[in-house]
Amino acid sequence: MDDHQADTGRPIRILLVDDEAAYVNALSKRLSRRNFQVSVAYNGTQGVQAVRKQDFDVAVLDLKMEDMDGIDVLKIFKKIVPQMAVIMLTGHGSEQAAREGIKFGAFDYLTKPCELEDLIEKIREASRSAQRAAASPA
Repeated sequence: MDDHQADTGRPIRILLVDDEAAYVNALSKRLSRRNFQVSVAYNGTQGVQAVRKQDFDVAVLDLKMEDMDGIDVLKIFKKIVPQMAVIMLTGHGSEQAAREGIKFGAFDYLTKPCELEDLIEKIREASRSAQRAAASPA
């Protein structure tokens, strides 16, 4: 089985939420080339709408966006889809906010800019963790 696939044999479904369009588009292309199924949202509102319409295994969420705070988006994601793993991206100096995100259910965080391989490994870990959580009885 390919490392980029969920246990179901399909690609891991990722939602990227970041208001830096150039960054999120480049990241989306790079992840898609690695056989991930990637959707993008350019702000928190679009991210929430995407999660309401579609299933994702992992969301990669920027903490600092113009329209909505990443922590607020995280809280909404966790209400809509509690089992979806969320990885927070944070700029230098906002690690405190990222740690707060973990208190609200984020799987983990990475500091931007991060290496693609680090992000891919974190996405795989988050996907496996979410699958285990979904498989275990509540």
